[in-house]
Amino acid sequence: MTDATQAKEKLAADFRAVMDDIDALITATGKDASGEAKALRARIRDRLDGTKEKLLDAQHEAVQRAKDVAVVTDDYVHANPWQAIGAAAAVGLVLGVLIGRR
Repeated sequence: MTDATQAKEKLAADFRAVMDDIDALITATGKDASGEAKALRARIRDRLDGTKEKLLDAQHEAVQRAKDVAVVTDDYVHANPWQAIGAAAAVGLVLGVLIGRR
């Protein structure tokens, strides 16, 4: 797993934890609220639910795009194996030179 993937997963987990904390806070303060506070709580709940839905949609879209890219890459490598090997060797060489310069 790459560092970027780990960072994205940690960010998503932290975001979900914050949203869960907000949800718990809204639930805990639900009993002791005036009319204005209840309206604010309802508005926050709606936005929180909408944000959760958007986050799930974005996650599903990202997973689907990754799967699509994997399928296209697999098809290309099977159709052009020598070009794929050459490209991988070139990328490896460039990375090796960049790492070696440090």
